[in-house]
Amino acid sequence: MRRRSLFTSAAAVAILAGCASPTSDRPAIISGTSQAGPYRGEQLDPARSYDLPDVTLTDTSGAPYNIRTGNAASPVKEPVTALFFGYSNCPDVCTGILADMATARNRMAADLKGKVRLLCITTDPARDTPGVLKTYLDRIDPNYVGLTGDLATIVSVAQSVKVAIEDGQKLPSGGYEVVHGTQVIGFGKDHRGAVVWMYPTPVGDLRADFETLASA
Repeated sequence: MRRRSLFTSAAAVAILAGCASPTSDRPAIISGTSQAGPYRGEQLDPARSYDLPDVTLTDTSGAPYNIRTGNAASPVKEPVTALFFGYSNCPDVCTGILADMATARNRMAADLKGKVRLLCITTDPARDTPGVLKTYLDRIDPNYVGLTGDLATIVSVAQSVKVAIEDGQKLPSGGYEVVHGTQVIGFGKDHRGAVVWMYPTPVGDLRADFETLASA
């Protein structure tokens, strides 16, 4: 994995990870600040932020699931969403980031924990079928909402929230890697992106920011 500076001029740059160095120098640019505001993560500029996508993918039960509203069986009730893009075959940072997100939520005050939804969208839908993704996420925390779907749609969703997804190198085993942005994005009750946590972010910082978002 290749690390880049977190800042270029006034913008924070997301690290691309997922088993290989990116094949191009096209980082995801975050419009935000790092020195002011209520968050320990990178606060997004409200005037230049983005919305939680109103797009339907497929959840781990195989049912259609709208990223913003959920579905009839599982409507979204939490005002806060913490969104990460990753995949089950990732050999480096994905599992650790997902585990940190879950730990941060589980350490929240009891009256706030239920206000945060943990959402993972796979960057490798060819291998991450609903069943595979469910098994993977359940091992980390069964409270995760996992989504898969058409790759082109997933890439479009990722681009809309400034997350890069690129092809990685093929492995000697015959498998392949997926290179993707490692940032976690926090959305508030207005469905607007409020904060971005760059890798690595301490669990305590995630928890504090989750609680700030949930208290708003």
